[in-house]
Amino acid sequence: MYEDTKTKALNNLDIKIENGEFVFIVGSSGAGKSTLLKLMMREEVPTSGSININGYDLNNMKKREIPYFRRSLGIVFQDFRLIQTMNVYDNVAYAMRVIGAREGAIRKRVPYLLGLVGLNSKARSKPNQLSGGEQQRVALARALANNASMIIADEPTGNIDPKMSYEIVDLLNHINSDGTTVIMVTHDLHLVKTFNHRVITIKNGVIESDYPDASHIEAEPYTFESPEDEIGSYFLNEDTSDFEYLMETYGIDPTKDTIEAETPVSAEEEVDAQ
Repeated sequence: MYEDTKTKALNNLDIKIENGEFVFIVGSSGAGKSTLLKLMMREEVPTSGSININGYDLNNMKKREIPYFRRSLGIVFQDFRLIQTMNVYDNVAYAMRVIGAREGAIRKRVPYLLGLVGLNSKARSKPNQLSGGEQQRVALARALANNASMIIADEPTGNIDPKMSYEIVDLLNHINSDGTTVIMVTHDLHLVKTFNHRVITIKNGVIESDYPDASHIEAEPYTFESPEDEIGSYFLNEDTSDFEYLMETYGIDPTKDTIEAETPVSAEEEVDAQ
């Protein structure tokens, strides 16, 4: 409940998301989707009930613990939230530097991530030199920088065209297939239908429905003019949709690519890289 207005943004929600799931959260504007994400990111605290994510009790979390909890998440926003004075490489690297990662690990992982999202050629560009789709891919690479076990995406395709929207969610889908939990808020029911994962619908602050797939969604899946158009452009070899191609190209197994941290940045010193 928001005390200033006495408004209950959410009421009696009971949601359990298993590790490795891909979940779409849908609903009209004002339904409570954004409030749910704020609760999950610990930007808001519930007035009743409890929230547990990645082993953290969000209700009883101390303020100094919040930055460390958020490091277990990868967060992708609709408005990108890139640092305009930094180039693409440094925007991604910053997410690692803020946790004290060694420069050697950064130099290895950032090119891998930029290759993953097809932006190695844009490494030295500033955000204002990129298209909206390219900026969103930088934001996604940054969210992946620290091997987060969960990706939270808040309308990540809201400011880009359908083809790029497909590519962003296609990449999230590949990341999910490797075991990362993905929770995505979206208004785009065509995307939901296309990728056919669990769908939670929120209406007026309550769960209206929770289906294991998108079979109930009355929308047509995205189709493109030719089969080649369905292959994400982030794959450097456009003749294949094999995700392992990228792993082999960059010589890094992301399941073994651990980050060696130096002395962690304190909660007081940390600037939120998300």
